Amino acid sequence: MAGVYLHIPFCKSFCSYCDFYSITDSSSKEALVRAIIDEMALQSRYLEGEKVDTVYFGGGTPSLLTVEQTESIISAIRKNFSMGSDPEITLEVNPDDVTAGYFGSLKAIGVNRVSLGVQSWDEKRLRYLGRRHTAVQSARALELIFSEGIKNVSADLIYGVPGMTTADLMADLQKMFTFPVKHLSAYHLTIEDGTRLGKLKKEGKLNETDEDTSNSMFTLLGNICRDHGFIHYEISNFALDGYISRHNSSYWMQVPYLGLGPSAHSFDRRSRQWNVSDVKKYIRSVSGGEVPFIREELSRLTIFNEYVMTSLRTMWGIDLAYVEESYDKELHDYLVNLSDKYIRYGLMRREKNTLVLTDQGKMISDNIIAELLTEL
Repeated sequence: MAGVYLHIPFCKSFCSYCDFYSITDSSSKEALVRAIIDEMALQSRYLEGEKVDTVYFGGGTPSLLTVEQTESIISAIRKNFSMGSDPEITLEVNPDDVTAGYFGSLKAIGVNRVSLGVQSWDEKRLRYLGRRHTAVQSARALELIFSEGIKNVSADLIYGVPGMTTADLMADLQKMFTFPVKHLSAYHLTIEDGTRLGKLKKEGKLNETDEDTSNSMFTLLGNICRDHGFIHYEISNFALDGYISRHNSSYWMQVPYLGLGPSAHSFDRRSRQWNVSDVKKYIRSVSGGEVPFIREELSRLTIFNEYVMTSLRTMWGIDLAYVEESYDKELHDYLVNLSDKYIRYGLMRREKNTLVLTDQGKMISDNIIAELLTEL
């Protein structure tokens, strides 16, 4: 199975923390939609005939597309690729883009999963993050989603915002679980270079959340989600049984996927490629019959390291039998030997032939993963 990712880069305004490629000039929306459809024809053999099991509209703000534009893209995917019998089709939505009837229209064209960018239920934090919606609009959007028949709903939260407390996170979670969301993506705020928050940090005007508070928030997040029956299946993702994101999981399991649109990334198990981060250049190149991308051929060790890095973030962990079969006995033994100390410290556990991080290990997952990467 394979996935298709669509990068829709348009935003009405920039969030203070986001470093994804986006632009505020949406005058080229229709031209971009045509270019994405043209790129499908140019890339129709990329997935080598594998069935497309997931489609994900990300950005940017995909909900700035009209329903008709979204439908034309989905129709083109069905035309250019072999679709599975029950594909997961997700669209990211900003709460203030929706009106009554919007989600019903999305459902009618095949969208069966919505990811709503709530981020916070606190008005001051929303403004700090540069979000253009209000908590009232988030609540209204969720009410519309469920009333119009889409059941598979994911919501995003951001924690670890400067000045935020565990009590603030508790309030956000309590509010979120008053709605029947099936999936929660909760990300600790990361200050990226080139963003407004990154500039404040560089100027010494921003104090990041300290490690103890961050760990307390992470523990609280896991406990509250577990109390509501959610499975902590990836470090930042939680879901009710049956609602784990198939698209996100495919990234962590090294399933091939094709990225369409400016700055979109693709992976075919042998190489990785990414399109130019420039809407005008992308449209111009694709219109001329050429996809403007850079490709990186991946070595066996690079693919192995990526497998370690992604799989250890999940509840499925590192499959040692898979490592020995797909790579070699040396890399299998390397992981077994290096993991011993983490198992002794209670940061990792071995379940039959699988290495999985414990809750304590997840708190320092970046450090553990970095040490497991190899140049053998």
